[in-house]
Amino acid sequence: MSLRERQVVPGELLERRIEEVRELEASETERYGIVKDTVTGEHYLHYRYVHRDVAAGGAASAYHQLMPIDNDEVLGFLFNGDAFRYPEAWRRPYLRNGPDDQYVWFDPSPALEADEAEREAARIRETLLAFKRKGQFGEKDVERLLRELDDNAANDTK
Repeated sequence: MSLRERQVVPGELLERRIEEVRELEASETERYGIVKDTVTGEHYLHYRYVHRDVAAGGAASAYHQLMPIDNDEVLGFLFNGDAFRYPEAWRRPYLRNGPDDQYVWFDPSPALEADEAEREAARIRETLLAFKRKGQFGEKDVERLLRELDDNAANDTK
């Protein structure tokens, strides 16, 4: 059974099934690699982050995330230098560890959509403020404003 078919994945199951294919990058606090599920052959981009809790005397906690990737993405990471760093390249559901050594699926889409909505709202606000600063509120001016807002919205969806 694919890990993608499970809502919760026990850490011990991952330890038995996942093997490293290639390390992509490593530092003292972060590590990226390509791993493979030995049962299904599916590949994942693995991100590990080590957090040191200064208040707890420097105790380290490791956080793991596994994003499913296809064969083309594996090749892109290995040979084309495709982006893999968190959070920029992590725009679809991935497994992340939580309490009790359980991994759960996390979907970043709602947060990404909220960010896009905030950018659109800021763009509209700036356009309206510029319109207001001009101080010209005739019918032609309002039509021009609405056309500009429509054109910008249409360009954003392309």
